[in-house]
Amino acid sequence: MLKTYKATATKCPEGLKVESNVRGFKLILDEPEEMGGTNTGMNPVEAVLCALGSCQSIVAYSFAEAQNFSFDEFHVELEGDISDDADARKGFQEIRFTMHFKTKESQEKAEAFANFIEKNCPVGDTLANKVKLVRTGVVRD
Repeated sequence: MLKTYKATATKCPEGLKVESNVRGFKLILDEPEEMGGTNTGMNPVEAVLCALGSCQSIVAYSFAEAQNFSFDEFHVELEGDISDDADARKGFQEIRFTMHFKTKESQEKAEAFANFIEKNCPVGDTLANKVKLVRTGVVRD
């Protein structure tokens, strides 16, 4: 069965600032001033990195016990490259991440749990596999 997630994104009056709403939660995305924004929030591609790291963290904390893996702390460092070449693909060319575990578990066990996290992270799956984007209309209000 499919579960549908919904969001609404609306440009704010100032600069390139956009307010997105999901289930009553608001997220402000913007661009740095040198790119025409007001620098009041991260930009959308930075948010993609945050979404991936957050999803990996949620999977780690949600499934550690069931996977018989224990750790005291976990965080992910992420970075990605976007080309400024006009002829290049517009999205990330590559995203790199390092998972950090504060744990007494072996390196082998940490690697196995990291593999589990990657396999079970919906955001990672979305980024790693082509997802069908469907414009369902254009509305003039």
